[in-house]
Amino acid sequence: MTANDPHRLRRVVVACVLMLGFVGVLCRLFTLQVLQAAELTARADRQHRKTVTVEGSRGGIYDRQGKVLAINMDVPSVFGVPASLENPSGVARDLARVLHVKADEIERKLRQERSFVWIARKLDPEQGRSLEGLSLEGIGTVMEGRRFYPKGPLLAHVLGFSGMDGQGLEGIERRYDSFLRGEKQLVVLQRDALGRTVFPKGLNEQAPSPGRSVVLTIDEVIQYIAEKELDEAVAATRAKGGVAVVMEPRTGAVLALAISPKFDPNAVRAVSPDRWRNRALTDAYEPGSTMKVFIAAAALEEKVMDPGTLIHGENGQMTVAGTVIHDHEKSGWITFSQVIQKSSNIGAAKTAMALGEERVHRYIRAFGFGEKSDIDLPGEAAGLVKETKHWGRRSLASMAIGQEIGVTALQLVTAVSAVANGGWLMKPYVVSEVHDGKGQAVVQNGPQVRRRPISVETAKTLTGILEGVVTNGTGGKAAVPGYRVAGKTGTAQKIDPQTGAYSPTLFVGSFTGFVPAEDPRLAIVVIIDEPHAEAWGGVVAAPVFRRIAEQALPYLGVSSRAPVKLAMAMGPEEAP
Repeated sequence: MTANDPHRLRRVVVACVLMLGFVGVLCRLFTLQVLQAAELTARADRQHRKTVTVEGSRGGIYDRQGKVLAINMDVPSVFGVPASLENPSGVARDLARVLHVKADEIERKLRQERSFVWIARKLDPEQGRSLEGLSLEGIGTVMEGRRFYPKGPLLAHVLGFSGMDGQGLEGIERRYDSFLRGEKQLVVLQRDALGRTVFPKGLNEQAPSPGRSVVLTIDEVIQYIAEKELDEAVAATRAKGGVAVVMEPRTGAVLALAISPKFDPNAVRAVSPDRWRNRALTDAYEPGSTMKVFIAAAALEEKVMDPGTLIHGENGQMTVAGTVIHDHEKSGWITFSQVIQKSSNIGAAKTAMALGEERVHRYIRAFGFGEKSDIDLPGEAAGLVKETKHWGRRSLASMAIGQEIGVTALQLVTAVSAVANGGWLMKPYVVSEVHDGKGQAVVQNGPQVRRRPISVETAKTLTGILEGVVTNGTGGKAAVPGYRVAGKTGTAQKIDPQTGAYSPTLFVGSFTGFVPAEDPRLAIVVIIDEPHAEAWGGVVAAPVFRRIAEQALPYLGVSSRAPVKLAMAMGPEEAP
């Protein structure tokens, strides 16, 4: 190239331009491959991948005999990738026929500017099979665990239920959720350059670890008996509802907890949240005459009374603090035992007055009223026991007959168990063990003593008095042929929410007791809320106690014959 070359300048300019372009390309490549590499890689991943969280199967729940009460079934969940759909309307119509959902609702999801949308979660297996036959582009399924309760409504208030995302929402499902929930695992769904979903091979085979299983103290057979008898009683009395709790007095283990009306946890969306409530734990009520058991226990323990102490019945009417306390039958002088057996309000009030406010309050709290029992179920209420400084002039007499105090069914059966087992107040529980995937126990619950409110001598004496309630008192309908029964009836007026005064028509009838009295295996409380016609606890609740006990005792192998005591020949040196 000579100095006189007319194209020299042009070639220089072109060379410079090419050089600058080359440098620009190098700079851009450096920027993309070095400076922005991480950001662009992440952006590419977001465009071609979608991460979905899949949770391992939820652990099972079993009764004390190993019978299944709650399990997980693997069912399909269907999702869509909107960007890969050419005809969202047509796909929506096809899905609607299988899912039984309006097509326009599905179409709205499929037209979202998102890389992934759930269309329907945890379908019925039949729907999953129908979806497989459609083979729709941009639509996929993944298996998820769906909670199933094979016994339907049985034990629903104890089991509770879990939500769509596998989180326990009520009952055992909620209280033991951290154990029951399976391990979470991330599953990556990929899309090709055309936006079509490429599902990883073996997607449904990469299941994360399942949750742990829970074994209850509940016995399915006794639970069935309790629910059946309670439901029949509620229906026969046209009551608002009812509660029945069966407990092992020596351990505090709950064998059955029945609530009426009940619900099916498989179809929980169809019922009001009010129906889910475990009323045995959450609802406090004025117990009426069943509270006389614990006033009697205090009087015996403090030696204020003994079974033969005479109390005047005031011919059925006594004035206290400007109000009148009535008995359902007139009486003159009666023994302390008869006060309990005949359920004398006047006799109970006089007993409480002999004890005084401080001792009555102390023993009521000692039996667990006014505090939570710390049972392993959610939602427990403490009930209501006022401090003595808040008592009125009539409060002492009212407490003696089960007024001005709020207790739960669980508190009542736990307290009467303390009489049955010789004076020990136990901590109630419904879960005995939690097992890992290998069947090894990782949690074990057993009997726990909370305190001792009365001595074994007092418990024995009181048991004899309570046997008289059934053999010669208000609780005759609780008698179980072949067994000795100890218990107490209760009939309490409810507060009328309109007037704030005791209603003349709204009552709670109850019975609580234990059997066999000489060697208690079962403590039972039965509460019938607002029965029509007759409302006496001895009429509406005591028969339910009997029917539960007379079926449960033989099932547990408890002989109906009293043990035979053999007289052994002894020499003089062997005699006690």
